[in-house]
Amino acid sequence: MNATATLSSKFQISIPKAVRDEQQWEAGQEFVFIPKGKGVLVMPVPELKQLAGIAKGANKDGYRDRRDRY
Repeated sequence: MNATATLSSKFQISIPKAVRDEQQWEAGQEFVFIPKGKGVLVMPVPELKQLAGIAKGANKDGYRDRRDRY
């Protein structure tokens, strides 16, 4: 897919419909902008329920919790 958009005088960009449809992005969704060299990576901010289980199998050695901070 090859889609382009133009930056408006108010520094806004409309995401092409083909991209929105393919990524299943919806109005009101929040995004994060991550600078990458001369470009920017645009990613939707995940909802809390989407993060459940993301660290499954992570190494817990050296983990600190709130009890050992004070």
